[in-house]
Amino acid sequence: MRKYIDLHTHSTASDGTVSPGELPALAAGNNIVALALTDHDSIAGLDEAAARAERLGLEFIRGCELSCTAEYGEVHVLGLWLPGYIPEFEQSLALLRERRKRRNQRMLEILKNLGMPVDLAEFPQNLNSLGRPHMARLLLRKGYVRSIQEAFERFLGKDRPAYFPKENYSPEEAVKLLGQTRALVVLAHPLLINVPKNILRDQLESLLQKLVPLGLDGLEAYHSEYGNADVRLALELADKYRLLVSGGSDFHGGNKPGVSLGKGCGDLCVPCSVLDKLKARVREKQGGQE
Repeated sequence: MRKYIDLHTHSTASDGTVSPGELPALAAGNNIVALALTDHDSIAGLDEAAARAERLGLEFIRGCELSCTAEYGEVHVLGLWLPGYIPEFEQSLALLRERRKRRNQRMLEILKNLGMPVDLAEFPQNLNSLGRPHMARLLLRKGYVRSIQEAFERFLGKDRPAYFPKENYSPEEAVKLLGQTRALVVLAHPLLINVPKNILRDQLESLLQKLVPLGLDGLEAYHSEYGNADVRLALELADKYRLLVSGGSDFHGGNKPGVSLGKGCGDLCVPCSVLDKLKARVREKQGGQE
């Protein structure tokens, strides 16, 4: 039976629809032998997920995903094998959550002014973990739109009427912040950054040239939205810049209905050798501990 690893997933602690405690059980049922929980700007679900994974005999990696703002849009940076409680890191995440809260409040105000009033009590999440996918689902449920896609295309997507930008760290700040925790620092889905295809490689190389000296350990070479050409380019860039490779489904549950744990939306398969090499680097960074 084919086994999988998945080093990029989300739960209800950020913008997923599966709870941290349910996620390991779902992963085990999908033949996953190693799972990372990487919620956006949050580590709130890690203890719950880790406890469930231990009971199931599933290898669990503590992680998170920091949302960053670059000149051409968003860039995401993963921290994998996060150590336990680190006050300075917790404070940095708290600042991001406060910024997210202000942004969400503003977007809800805009929706109300557009004739689509939504009440905070109608969301299962609070304003700290609420994201645009939650807003889109509620707009659909209330009949303001006919699909999640329409919600983004008409109102919530970038440059749409209800969109309001996030106040994020820069990619450089995120790499340094995660590096201070001694976590493994990975550039998430780099082939998905929002630039034209004809300049994508140049932009990526420019970004890597900035981040590698700051402590970037790897990049996500396997992702549910990659095609074969994307994987080849990611592997080539990893080799050129002597970076490790990582991969995962970017599972969000019902908020990404075509993506399943460990398999993405097609034939995604992250080689187990990827995990072994990442763990070797973690041992180097954390003095023999994982």
